[in-house]
Amino acid sequence: MFFCLIFLLNQLQVSPDSSILEASSEPIDSLISAISPPTEVVAFDIPNDRGGAIRVEWTPSSEDSIISRYEIFRAEGEEYKSIGTAMWGSNKYEDKDVTNGKEYNYKVRAIVAGIGDVYMDSEIAGPVISSAQWFHRGRWNALILGMIVCCLSLLYIWKAKRGEPLFIRKISGLEAVDDAVGRATEMGRPILYLTGLMDMSDISTIASLSILKRVANRAAFYNTPLIVPAYDPIVMSAAQEIVKQAHLEIGRPDTYDESRIFFLTSSQFGYAAGVDGIILREKPGAIFLQGYFFAESLILAETGASVGAIQIAGTPATSQLPFFVASCDYTLIGEEMYAASSYLSREPTLLGSIKGEDYSKMIIMILIGIGVLLATLSSFGILENIASQFINWFTPV
Repeated sequence: MFFCLIFLLNQLQVSPDSSILEASSEPIDSLISAISPPTEVVAFDIPNDRGGAIRVEWTPSSEDSIISRYEIFRAEGEEYKSIGTAMWGSNKYEDKDVTNGKEYNYKVRAIVAGIGDVYMDSEIAGPVISSAQWFHRGRWNALILGMIVCCLSLLYIWKAKRGEPLFIRKISGLEAVDDAVGRATEMGRPILYLTGLMDMSDISTIASLSILKRVANRAAFYNTPLIVPAYDPIVMSAAQEIVKQAHLEIGRPDTYDESRIFFLTSSQFGYAAGVDGIILREKPGAIFLQGYFFAESLILAETGASVGAIQIAGTPATSQLPFFVASCDYTLIGEEMYAASSYLSREPTLLGSIKGEDYSKMIIMILIGIGVLLATLSSFGILENIASQFINWFTPV
């Protein structure tokens, strides 16, 4: 009946003070008087977040089916301002535009469908203050595992600084670095070093530059030309400083040639074509492809193989690893490249970190194995409660 009256008003274009509205005012008033405003309104700081957000919850009106929407108001002092709306049937709203440490009050307004000037306000909820939490209390598992990883790393760093020998498995690609430089020197050919197609913000580029430091040091020692065509200007500058420092460390600053470390282009296949031209003209005796590569990986590696160069590749790009494995003499796979700096320098802090990470991975693998075993047993009705608790403990909240 209520909606029929509104429909007739709209169709007849009757003003609010017309006889029809006057005739129907009594049933409309009685209907509106039967509707209650939202109740049990509470406002609270959202837990386990970085702050800046408050959640408002309420119990919908008794006649929620004829409510058009709920409008949420916020006040920092005495004046309330609308900050958003929620559809009928909703019972919560998140205010993500608050300042930590400030007090706010909230109220919720229920607006009746079709009668824009009829509404019912709830009681005021507050004051409430938003604040940031130190950590997510539903993720104790991550905190505990993180502390275990940190403690293991600190333990092995301490052991390495005391001089205790730490075993790191042999990585053939890194063992062959000196051999590759020596081979190029014996052949009277230059060395070509590629840092990949990423900028300095990428971890693979940083790992590549750490390997470049060792290659540059050996090349400077043997006075072998080192060519580094860069894909990024900032990477070029970093490579120039690394090669220059290598020459200074061995006491031969006069042999440093800055023109051999240059910016080529930031075009993917333009870079590949330019490097291929350098390979065919200079015919390097050793080529290092260390960094993040894309579709040009096989083009570069095959061209290097065609001139008889010894090639050592390394990349975290799993899609390009098969091409490097097929066309290069040695390939550093994934984290082997990241471990290169500690492997080559044997610096105690770096070695201890690698060793701590290895044992941390071992613990994680054991936990995964236990989880798989418990899940398998629970499928047969064995240790169901233990399996459920174990798996839930590792499930993000």
